[in-house]
Amino acid sequence: MTATPIYRRVLLKASGEALMGEQGFGIDVSVVDRIAGDIAEARALGVEVGVVIGGGNIFRGVAVASKGGDRVTGDHMGMLATVINSLALRTSLVKMGVDAVVLSAIAMPEICESFSQRQATAYMDAGKVVIFAGGTGNPFFTTDSAAALRAAEIGANALFKGTQVDGVYSEDPKKNRNATRYDRISHEDVLKRGLSIMDTAAIALARENHIPIIVYSIHEKGGFGDILKGKGHCTVVADS
Repeated sequence: MTATPIYRRVLLKASGEALMGEQGFGIDVSVVDRIAGDIAEARALGVEVGVVIGGGNIFRGVAVASKGGDRVTGDHMGMLATVINSLALRTSLVKMGVDAVVLSAIAMPEICESFSQRQATAYMDAGKVVIFAGGTGNPFFTTDSAAALRAAEIGANALFKGTQVDGVYSEDPKKNRNATRYDRISHEDVLKRGLSIMDTAAIALARENHIPIIVYSIHEKGGFGDILKGKGHCTVVADS
């Protein structure tokens, strides 16, 4: 018998770097297929899924600014990178028979639909996986902030943050093997301790809208579904 999921509607935030696999740049289709498979499993459980993917595997706007370039133009280029990643994920989902749509914060009607909260909610109500591209549509905001914003707009019960590690630690566990891992921590404590799981704007927005953040390893096949079934390895960031 299929387990009853603990969340009905979720937003998954994946970094662009996760799509690279072992490559140094670009998109590893096998990795995209694996992430799509995890989303397909969630849909089979009856969970409504929205997705935000970063663009760091292709381009980062802050890299332009760090070399004296125009940050606004750089961020626009980064937004376009998220559209590329979103189209790749949609392709993998459709291959698996999962109905998916890309909604972009930047209008590009020849490529995908433009974002509106009303249309996004309608698509999710209809059972489609909705992939939100183009960040917030504004420079100086990260895709973490876009994920928290979209999670609030679609009424998500949880924001899943797929990372390189299996939860929230007091320090980078790759640099300090003795770092403390938290099973549960509040939004407030994450902000006070400066734990870098998401940027401060994203954490604050999730806290204000009472959205728990579930931090888990994006590299663990089936991990997304396991957590939805009340199992798996993760850290829950919530104030209650």
